[in-house]
Amino acid sequence: MTETGLVEHRRKVVRHVKKVIGKKRCRRNAKRAEPAAVPAELQKLFASCRDVFKGPGAVAPPDVVQALCRILDCMKPEDVGLSKDLIFFNPSGAVKGNPRVSYTTIYTCQNFSLCLFFLPANGVIPLHNHPGMTVFSKLLLGSMHIKAYDWVDPVLNSSDPCSHRRLARLKANRVFTAPCCTTVLYPSAGGNIHALTAITPCVVLDVLGPPYSKQEDRDCTYYTDIPCAKLSNGVTLIEKEEGECYGWLEETELPEESQMNIIEYLGPQIIETMS
Repeated sequence: MTETGLVEHRRKVVRHVKKVIGKKRCRRNAKRAEPAAVPAELQKLFASCRDVFKGPGAVAPPDVVQALCRILDCMKPEDVGLSKDLIFFNPSGAVKGNPRVSYTTIYTCQNFSLCLFFLPANGVIPLHNHPGMTVFSKLLLGSMHIKAYDWVDPVLNSSDPCSHRRLARLKANRVFTAPCCTTVLYPSAGGNIHALTAITPCVVLDVLGPPYSKQEDRDCTYYTDIPCAKLSNGVTLIEKEEGECYGWLEETELPEESQMNIIEYLGPQIIETMS
């Protein structure tokens, strides 16, 4: 073979080797890019939420609400990637002392959002409201005490010397332990104003429709509650409505120690459009 032919042969060999290597790299990259399989229940939840939540002011009929509850009732920690192989917390960002409540967003859009809340033992989310929102809560892990109120309508607070307080009816004040049924709160019923206290480490999956939004006047307001024994006419509440309990709710600022950490969601990603 001549020198010119040898050089050309070497060039062909180099081009061939580069082509083979390039194909292998493409195959490896394509394999790495393959998304993790989405758990069927999580994808089903997402599809149901699109049917349930139609925007601000829209409340789904009871049969649709029950259908979404049935999906949530079947949800397990594994459906949102909670396993020993998945790190939800960044060790370098750990908070010293008592760990705060953390949350992450699985998915959010204008009509609804899916969020996870991580509460350490004794962790507290103070009494707060969900203005104009319907919220589905599924306790995935742990035991938690929930205290919830609804506003009394019409407002009966003329006897209260502090006019900035408002009367609310106690709707829940008990402990929930996973696995348990999904709870639903509505804009004006079901315990729209609630406080969560973790007895053991807890994980809560929340579906909020529509999500909080300062721009659309759905900001979160925090409260302190004061037991109430009498109405404005002096008649005790127990005498007026047997078995009912009430409290005066007063707006307050969120305590510094109750600020929540935002963490990255590292679980299965929802597929918005299915082929």
